[in-house]
Amino acid sequence: MKKFTFVVMALLALAFNVKAQQYVSTEPANRNVILEEFTGRNCGYCPDGHLIANQIMTNNPGRVWAINVHSGSYAPTSYPNFNTNVSATILSGFSVSGFPSGVVNRSTATAQGRGTWNNLATQQLGQAAECNVAGIARINPETRVATITVEVYYTGNSGNDENYLTVAMLQDSIMGSQSGMTGNPAQVVNGTYCHMHILRDMVTPTWGESIAPTTQGTLVTKTYEYQIPESIGSPNGVEVILDHIFFLAWVSERYQGTPTRPILNACELEKTFMSDEPIYPAMGEVTQRINASCSLEKNFDFTLTNIGTDPLTSVKFSAAIAGATQEFEWTGELPSGDNTKMDFTMEIPYGSFNGTLNIIEANGQPFESSVGFAAESQEWAVVECEGETTSLKVYIIQDQWGEQITWDIINSAGDIIANGGPYQHLIGSGATQVNVENVTDISVNECYLFRIYDSNNNGICCNYGNGYYYIKDANGNRIIEGDGEYGAMASHLISIMGNTTSVEAVSQESLKVYPNPANDYLIVEGEMTSVEVYNAIGQRMLAKVVNGNNTRINLSEFNNGIYFLRVNNNGEVTTRKFSVNR
Repeated sequence: MKKFTFVVMALLALAFNVKAQQYVSTEPANRNVILEEFTGRNCGYCPDGHLIANQIMTNNPGRVWAINVHSGSYAPTSYPNFNTNVSATILSGFSVSGFPSGVVNRSTATAQGRGTWNNLATQQLGQAAECNVAGIARINPETRVATITVEVYYTGNSGNDENYLTVAMLQDSIMGSQSGMTGNPAQVVNGTYCHMHILRDMVTPTWGESIAPTTQGTLVTKTYEYQIPESIGSPNGVEVILDHIFFLAWVSERYQGTPTRPILNACELEKTFMSDEPIYPAMGEVTQRINASCSLEKNFDFTLTNIGTDPLTSVKFSAAIAGATQEFEWTGELPSGDNTKMDFTMEIPYGSFNGTLNIIEANGQPFESSVGFAAESQEWAVVECEGETTSLKVYIIQDQWGEQITWDIINSAGDIIANGGPYQHLIGSGATQVNVENVTDISVNECYLFRIYDSNNNGICCNYGNGYYYIKDANGNRIIEGDGEYGAMASHLISIMGNTTSVEAVSQESLKVYPNPANDYLIVEGEMTSVEVYNAIGQRMLAKVVNGNNTRINLSEFNNGIYFLRVNNNGEVTTRKFSVNR
């Protein structure tokens, strides 16, 4: 990776300093705090440390920043591998006897236990700072080059005539395993731990770059150009997502042994995406919405940012995935430096795919830019019922570690309609136990997502008992089943299909469906605006708009089996079952 120092520093008289600084305050202030937490994914008590650090930051917004330093025996190299030479160097600079532990503004040479962090941070926050620090990181998303400007203004005199400026890059929202993650449930997402403020790299030398003089009234300005890597870590490196990174800068007083310490003051640098080009739209990460959707149509979200110098008034996009392409356009007024939330919908076949979102035109002019994204379409089970509500029965055959197992069911709005677990711990290696839970008053004509989790990321199987799970409908039919080898989480879609008008209530005269069983075609007669055909696992096989009172459905490419016909008449839906038998 490339790191270049462009402009070294500006040392000016005090009268000129006050006018020359752009970002840093010249008013005396108290110290901000850097908390370097030594942690690891295999450390069972570390999530509790993360929780404590998060609370300190919450209590002191904009004044405390935690840095999670993954190194040492509890930091595995499996994915996501957070180990770097930088993290190893930081760890070696302090006496670390256990995990988690940390140093607060490097005020101690020995790493301190998590129970002391709050008091140490309070002490540091109450001390007058010798200097203020501020700056900006301008990122070109196409070249991934960050131009970073940092200003240090001395409101007092440092105790040493040479200080050290450090700029670090951190990354949020990296999903991966974590022992003991139930100790910090706020960072558990769908059974996987969301790792935050991970130390990824240093823009400056690890222990900082020397700056001087350090006397009251001095302004020091540093500008760096940093090439942001695509991925960091070897083996099993982790992608560096531009939307998830941020930069911290701090000034430490002197070399004391290996590290530079103590830290005199710190800040988070403002981050912006900018370019010198007049027309320059940029796309952020494209993510698929995770929800209960029994449809091949999937929704995707991303951020559009104007990093050009001129306002954006229109942008044309092209999304391509699984051989299909879809174009859409945004129009509006997006000033330079602003962003807006965007979304699009595409039909995704069953399976997992990699797609590309392209910008093909901006402000009426051709433009080329693209980002990749992942998409998945999951098959769903179909439950057909007559009433307005139904019920399900959930069977969890747990392994020995029942306290690690939880599950829930959400509807298409994202509301949790049922949940269960954790269960009891069983005595004896390999022990299992059946847990049965009834879910009642489930609305029909709705899609649901069943999710089962294991907080230790190893499912409910193998060395701890042969666990598994399944779900039965109200008639006792097993509609969902899965083994215990699901790791952190498994999910299944369930479509509850009902009739707004029951089959019995529809007379033969008002709706006729024949022949049944069918061979190469199906005739539908009656009032309708559209028809759909689903197979037994809920896959939509056909959708057809009808202008009239009858239609003929071609079944020549349908395999033998059971199918469901949904007839829509201006919102009134009737479901009929038919079979194909040749």
